[in-house]
Order: sequence, then C-alpha cells, then structure tokens
Amino acid sequence: MSWLDRAMGRVIRRDEHDKPGVLVHVDIKKLGRIPDGGGHRVSGRAVEDENKTGTEANQRPGYAYLHNVVDDHSPFAYTEILTDEKKENAGGFWERANAAFNAAGTTVSRVLTDDGSCYRSYAFKDALGPGIRHKRTRPYLPQTNGKVERFNRTMLDGWAATGRTPA
Repeated sequence: MSWLDRAMGRVIRRDEHDKPGVLVHVDIKKLGRIPDGGGHRVSGRAVEDENKTGTEANQRPGYAYLHNVVDDHSPFAYTEILTDEKKENAGGFWERANAAFNAAGTTVSRVLTDDGSCYRSYAFKDALGPGIRHKRTRPYLPQTNGKVERFNRTMLDGWAATGRTPA
C-alpha cells in the first residue's frame, strides 16, 4: 500500500538521479498566519472584521513563506521561514541552502524551480553562480517540480495542520 498513490490507487513510479546534488527542487509555500485566539472559525466573522481595522492592536497577521530545497536523489531537504518571496530573500536563501548542501558533502549542479518572479531575477541568478545550471518548469505545471511539491504537502499534513503557524 505504501507504493500506491492515495488518489489514483496506482503504483507510484519514482524518477530520481543517480547521485545527490545532480538536481535539486526549489519552491516557496505561502502559509497564512492565524491570529492569537484563533481565526474566524473559532471567533466568528464579526471578530475577523475587527482584525481588519489596521490599528496596532488588531493588525492582520499576514503570511509566512516557507522556502524549501529538496534533493532529487537523497532525502536531504533544507527549509527556512522568511517574511516574503522577493528576489533578495530568494537569493539569500539559495546561498544558505547551497552552503548547507556543501556542508553535507553534496555539490549541487542543477536547480529546478517554478516560473516565479523571484526565480527569474538577476539576484537569484547571481546567487546561483556560474557553476549551477538553472531550469524552470513550464507555467501552471507544478507536477514537474513534484518532489518539492510533495514535500510541501507532507509539511502541511504533519506540521501546519496542527493549527500553529511559524512565529
């Protein structure tokens, strides 16, 4: 049963490269923060409307952005919680993630991302450097970057489903 896809009931065919670092998948998952005391499901829509006043005491909680890198061959993954998905944060995240891969003894040669604006920027290109080849998925096809998309789902099922959002 562990080799079957839950939705389709078919055997999962796994594609992976023969060595760690040949290809890594990069993605960002945007999670809404839940205000203290719970959201509208706990306190009702009237209280939710009060959170929109914009006063210092009742500001909307905003979002947390989980930046993820998953190796195609090994189970190695690196995640950071950042304040946005802008090019500066994406570039800085990649530099720290690449340092973590290097510390684990893995040299990254290719990076696969979606077509997000932060990944099309010169800041991200400069962070990759000349030795790493960058490949982007076709727009609206998240299946191409499936390893990190599955990693996002696993995190949502196990960690984010507890109702606690990152600080």
